Amino acid sequence: MSAFEGILPAIITPMHSDGSFNEEAFRRVMEFNIEAGVHGFWIAGGTGESILLTDEENMRIATASADQSRGRVNNIMHVGAATTERAARLAEHAAGAGVEAICCVPPFFYGRTDEAIVEHYRVVAAAADLPLFVYNLPQSTGVEITPGLMQKIQDKVPQLTGLKHSSPVFANVRSFSAMGLKCLVGNHQLMLPALTIGATGCVDGPPVITPEYWVEIWKAYRAGDLGRAETAQDRASGVWASLGTCGGEFHSVAKAALSERLGIDCGSARPPGRALSKKQRDALRGTMAELGLV
Repeated sequence: MSAFEGILPAIITPMHSDGSFNEEAFRRVMEFNIEAGVHGFWIAGGTGESILLTDEENMRIATASADQSRGRVNNIMHVGAATTERAARLAEHAAGAGVEAICCVPPFFYGRTDEAIVEHYRVVAAAADLPLFVYNLPQSTGVEITPGLMQKIQDKVPQLTGLKHSSPVFANVRSFSAMGLKCLVGNHQLMLPALTIGATGCVDGPPVITPEYWVEIWKAYRAGDLGRAETAQDRASGVWASLGTCGGEFHSVAKAALSERLGIDCGSARPPGRALSKKQRDALRGTMAELGLV
């Protein structure tokens, strides 16, 4: 198995009651997932509330993740920012902290030309000189990384290694794979079908809560047991579907669920995100008990 394959959960960013980064809880969540057999982490991405973090917090998270994993797994640190200068500075720090790779959303909010997007990635990648993963999340960034645009990036950015493909255009998984890129599918429900058309793994938020279920999909698929893999995919998807019925915003649900599983306090979503109500938390706790997760 080569690097940047398998299950790389998109990890949460735990927070104290005052809203500051809870490094101890972050390390506990990492260790829990490593012990479950994950192959790496997607750090400070969408699940990690990246755009709500300060640059100093992102830097502290990069340092903590590299120190906690100690080379046991591959950490892909998100360095995306609204300006090229900020993203490059975060990339340079991530490399110095010791992460294995960086990832980056394209410039967002203002519409940019393909040439501007390519140049952004060139500068950010050069600042770290680590494997670069493009973060294709058009629902949030307003920028669709198509195979055509990706080819332009590939032509100008030698550090380009792969991408997290969270776009609803599922067929492009095959196209990106044919380009020699490591395509990590960003939809947990589509992990198994994505693997069958060239994806090298999965990056998403739900696996950080129940990593053992997603590791089982990977193991079964790698063993060539498609029936077992299908059963594992159905089970994993079903668990998250059950948790999602309890109500509340995703970040707060994920943090509350991990708080219950690990017996720690991971906090809630950073404002304007909202904490779970008592009713929602009680429902989540009850569902987790029914699923055998607590």
